[in-house]
Amino acid sequence: MSIKDIQFELCGEQKEVAVIRLSRVVKRNALNDALILALRDLFENMPASVRAAVIDGEGEHFCAGLDLSELQDRDAGQGLHHSRMWHAALERVQYGPVPVIAALHGAVIGGGLELASACHIRVADETTFYALPEGSRGIFVGGGGSVRIPRLIGAARMTDMMMTGRVFNAQDGERIGLAQYLVPQGTAFEKAYALAVRIATNAPLTNYALTHVLPRIAEQPADQGFMTEAMMAAIAQSAPEAKERVRAFLEGRADKVKKA
Repeated sequence: MSIKDIQFELCGEQKEVAVIRLSRVVKRNALNDALILALRDLFENMPASVRAAVIDGEGEHFCAGLDLSELQDRDAGQGLHHSRMWHAALERVQYGPVPVIAALHGAVIGGGLELASACHIRVADETTFYALPEGSRGIFVGGGGSVRIPRLIGAARMTDMMMTGRVFNAQDGERIGLAQYLVPQGTAFEKAYALAVRIATNAPLTNYALTHVLPRIAEQPADQGFMTEAMMAAIAQSAPEAKERVRAFLEGRADKVKKA
């Protein structure tokens, strides 16, 4: 299936992995409203067979941010509603039906970093670089970056990036937490896809707990977090699939954890 500026493909024997590829190569995959709304619609209408998704960028860059050529002159109210539209769309990525892995390469700038931060796992190759140039443009992040990015790298580092225009390379980005994996040039998608295939084999309720419940526990006071954890643990372990997986382990039918 192909939507304007997005390629969408179902992969795997059971069509369990969705590959979503930004395809505005001439714009370095810069985001406009139509593309953001298309992402929202994809995640709202994800086929039932899908258990994990990969977001990639066609060409040399993942996403070079907001397409400033389409930036409209808005009053404060219009700007507020526009930002909230982005929030709703990227929330469907973060709190959608499946875990999402971003395959990063080249530019991961501005809105591109906001999109990447809405994904659950980020794999970067050695060409990746990160920036938040909104400060030099006289604007502010509006796609959820002020919430999600500090949770990855801290408010001080985000302030530095926006205030000074600092650019992080792939190695430093992985070191500070912008990506969980760093791989050789040209292999980010391969690694991200392999992770998606592995994640798709997890019990769906466990993946749901990790994508929907764990982030909320992290924001709760400790006593509330412990209670939420207890309830989620009870729900997860009561599922028939969980019981079968534990039984398989106890009976020696499941692989044991081995040193990497």
